[in-house]
Amino acid sequence: MAKKAAGKPESHEFQAEVSQLLNLMIHSLYSNKEIFMRELISNASDACDKLRFQALQDASLYGDDSELKIHISVDKKAKTITVSDNGIGMNHDEVVANIGTIAKSGTREFLQSLTGDQAKDTQLIGQFGVGFYSSFIVADKVTVLTRKAGDKKAVRWESEGSGTYTLENAERAGRGTDVILHLRKEEAELLDNWRVRSIIRKYSDHISLPIRMLKETTDEKDKKAEEPEWEQVNNTTALWARAKKDIKEEEYKEFYKAIAPDFQDPLAWTHNRVEGKHEYTTLLYIPSQAPFDLWDRDHVHGIKLYVKRVFIMDDSEQLMPKYLRFVRGLVDSNDLPLNVSREILQSNKLIDSIRSGSVKKILGLLETMAKDKPEDYKKFWQNFGVVLKEGPAEDFANKDQIAKLFMFHSTHENGGEPYVKLDEYIARMKEGQDKIYFITADSLSAARNSPHLEAFKKRGIEVLLMSDRIDEWMMQFLTEYDGKKFVSVSKGDLDLGALDSEEEKTHAKEVQEAAKDIVERIKKALADKVEDVRATTRLTDSPACVVLKENEMALHMQRLMKQAGHEVPAIKPVLEINPTHDLIKRIEAEKDDNVLADWAGLLLDQAIVAEGGQLENPAEFVKKLNKLLLT
Repeated sequence: MAKKAAGKPESHEFQAEVSQLLNLMIHSLYSNKEIFMRELISNASDACDKLRFQALQDASLYGDDSELKIHISVDKKAKTITVSDNGIGMNHDEVVANIGTIAKSGTREFLQSLTGDQAKDTQLIGQFGVGFYSSFIVADKVTVLTRKAGDKKAVRWESEGSGTYTLENAERAGRGTDVILHLRKEEAELLDNWRVRSIIRKYSDHISLPIRMLKETTDEKDKKAEEPEWEQVNNTTALWARAKKDIKEEEYKEFYKAIAPDFQDPLAWTHNRVEGKHEYTTLLYIPSQAPFDLWDRDHVHGIKLYVKRVFIMDDSEQLMPKYLRFVRGLVDSNDLPLNVSREILQSNKLIDSIRSGSVKKILGLLETMAKDKPEDYKKFWQNFGVVLKEGPAEDFANKDQIAKLFMFHSTHENGGEPYVKLDEYIARMKEGQDKIYFITADSLSAARNSPHLEAFKKRGIEVLLMSDRIDEWMMQFLTEYDGKKFVSVSKGDLDLGALDSEEEKTHAKEVQEAAKDIVERIKKALADKVEDVRATTRLTDSPACVVLKENEMALHMQRLMKQAGHEVPAIKPVLEINPTHDLIKRIEAEKDDNVLADWAGLLLDQAIVAEGGQLENPAEFVKKLNKLLLT
């Protein structure tokens, strides 16, 4: 093994969040102790992959050791397990950055996501990239000996998980990393070679690097041999390179858990080999839960890229659009060069072809899931529906196929989950209806109780209820589906066309004619606040509502944009009044123009509030309301 170099070890303290995490590992998360081995093997594999990638530019990094491998040894006498690799290794500063601080670990997000359920919390370890710390579930001391490729000196890191760790210079025969676990007394079962082998085969059989353990022997001659004999434990065949018929469902699931990383089974996956002018293989998964960084569009998301089964890079965002950033998996190309870079990927026609094919496979997989496994699809939609809604703006070519997957609340259902798909809406359209009606609001309750729905409820016309923040923006790009135009019920003139009978159209004209005087008086009182005032049959129970032009931003979105510090152009809404409502009749009977002006202002303010807008002067609104209540 290694010997210490002269000099006193440096003592460091973990960041607060890491100390909290270590305490959890040591005292709480025991539901699946085996994960430590999977995590350490995964880290070792990543280190070898990183070396292989960097060696494409500098082959001297291999030195005289070009066979990448992982060795695992059990020392029953010392009560240790050692996981070794000959990968890229780390220098002093990288050890501090990757183990001692929160910067690279995802620890903060992990701690924020803990549920208090031991089994569920343990499953989060892989997802949040804090796998190294799982060593402390089974070890009361962990030693890391690492030497970066190209460096002459090694570094020894050591901690008992008590909030501090030491660093010192050391010696290591070659590049790579040893992680030495000093096992707790109660973990003696892990000193059994057969037990360790079974854990490796269970979680890491797919690793493309050879994982070797010392061969156990009872022969005295073999025991005295100077050179230890290593035997391979894992299969090493790249799972995606095997024929689908030869891969079991459990193997697909375990492979996903290793590359995601995630401890939940995936909802679905698609495995495809493309042959012809270009040859490549894709293995893509739909997770069953959202990763913690899903909502960060600026975070690099993507899938793994391999070239001829050689790992090239993680998170290759060029292979999958951002609206599908929840997809996990890999692409293995036979045609790309081994020294491909992110810059080359940005302007590569083959990448464009792979990306297009992968998108179609994922959308097809989701469509099949929605049809054949509706409960699974509902789970998908709850986790990733809002992200998928970014699709119409980002991927015009597949806009209709994306929209086909959307689920909405509507006036057709009485609460619960959003079950309505656009095809179902169209199938329920009333005779003569040629438009898809919708409303956006800042909450489902606000959408469901909007005054704008009154005319549609009266006529039995279904309206889609949209309350996600992205909806208002999305509908700027999703203008039609299956030849049917989308129409917001809160914008523009209400024209139901053939859905209104001649009797209803005549009645509307009569209402407008009879209300001319009160309309003019209110318009005069609100001259500087509204674009127009008009009588409407849009309303049945409410006295008034505000209506925007078709291309104007909804009031609740204007409020959110202002709160976020964005400049929002001043917009004057149209105020529509219901002449048959008792409040409008009360205002119409008012002889004093000053009092009428107060009523008109109150009418406008409450209509704005009902639409999720923000009053410029709430105190004035209350003052005006109190004044009128006393008259």
